[in-house]
Amino acid sequence: MEISIKRLTDSARLPDRGSALAAGYDLFADITEAVTIAPHETRMIGTGLAMEIPVGYFGGIFARSGLSAKEGLRPANCVGVVDSDYRGEIKVALHNDGETERVVTPEQKIAQLVVVPFLSVDFNEVEELTDTVRGEGGFGSTGKH
Repeated sequence: MEISIKRLTDSARLPDRGSALAAGYDLFADITEAVTIAPHETRMIGTGLAMEIPVGYFGGIFARSGLSAKEGLRPANCVGVVDSDYRGEIKVALHNDGETERVVTPEQKIAQLVVVPFLSVDFNEVEELTDTVRGEGGFGSTGKH
């Protein structure tokens, strides 16, 4: 699959894969100077990129495992969604879950983009749903013996 991508600044870096079989493409901070993120604060970090995600897909913005595990930084919305009709700059709302300040530097890897297919559905409102063994059992209900 080919995706059209546009650099919005001269300093923007194209997404990059860490390995040949990696599902995610690293996104880089397109900032001119370091940005400090206080504990429990969220800062919007631009990538300097816009792209055309194909119809029937979305760009999922996921945490980088090393950044979240070692630095406590993750996308504030846990998974961001870039819709196929969005043409603006891809930005990451980076949240600091830790108790110490964290610094994001220019060109630092801040998240990963995974292109994911989805189904478009129509909702059919009904009076009753079909019955199942589970029924209305919610969180943790299938683990009980």
